Amino acid sequence: MSTVQKSGTFTLGSHTVKRLGYGAMQLAGPHVFGPPKDHDAAIAVLREAVASGVNHIDTSDYYGPHVTNQLIREALAPYPQDLVIVTKIGARRGSDGSWLPAYSAKELEQAVHDNLRNLGLEVLDVVNLRIMFGMGPTEGSIEAQLTALAELQRKGLVRHIGLSNVTSAQVKEGRGIAEIVCVQNHYNLAHRDDDGLIDELARDAIAYTPFFPLGGFSPLQSSTLSDVAARLGTTPLQVALAWLLKRSPNILLIPGTSSVGHLRENLAAAELELSADVLNELDGVAKAA
Repeated sequence: MSTVQKSGTFTLGSHTVKRLGYGAMQLAGPHVFGPPKDHDAAIAVLREAVASGVNHIDTSDYYGPHVTNQLIREALAPYPQDLVIVTKIGARRGSDGSWLPAYSAKELEQAVHDNLRNLGLEVLDVVNLRIMFGMGPTEGSIEAQLTALAELQRKGLVRHIGLSNVTSAQVKEGRGIAEIVCVQNHYNLAHRDDDGLIDELARDAIAYTPFFPLGGFSPLQSSTLSDVAARLGTTPLQVALAWLLKRSPNILLIPGTSSVGHLRENLAAAELELSADVLNELDGVAKAA
């Protein structure tokens, strides 16, 4: 059994994927804008991920913009039959690298076509609708945006729909409009606002994909996390990923990196066993935060 296989599997749309995947955001330049610092290294990371058994890659055409999708196509096309590429729409990049909402029906359709073109696909496996009413999840109806995306699904451009940066109320509203196969929100060992939502989705066999599983641009810092890692002879970030795999069977991980060495460290988290005592200890990290 490969390392990645030890993470287990879960259903994502019409596919079964390994629970430990890869997020491509860090392949673009600084602040997820412009070309990569090292093009060949970016290609190597993508190929190493797939060679290691990863069959779930998360991306968006507004990373770069266009950069990560073009790298994915260059590195991996023709794609392995079991590879699921999940993308996001609902935002665009300003000329200064700013992140701007882009979820009119016209903008969403253009974003789908941009993803199709740059990935070299005829249909997108899963498209997450990114809601940008505020910096984090912010209440407000998503009916107009989701209805527009559902129309693109009916046209055959999108197989499955997910939601990103949403509240529990928006998930409920969304599920009344279209079948939702995954939710992608900010969640990790120290940021646990979605505990209830994760459990609710797990009961309905809907995947939950935490972004910033290792803290994002500021890695998780916790003396408890560091102490546990030292006792287990591993790294704090590997412990944080292993905790997420134990947290709920519907959690799919997409840790990102632009380094093959760091990629291998992330994937090795699938082999890390956490005892009940360690899990209880780690549960205190969020309370301390």
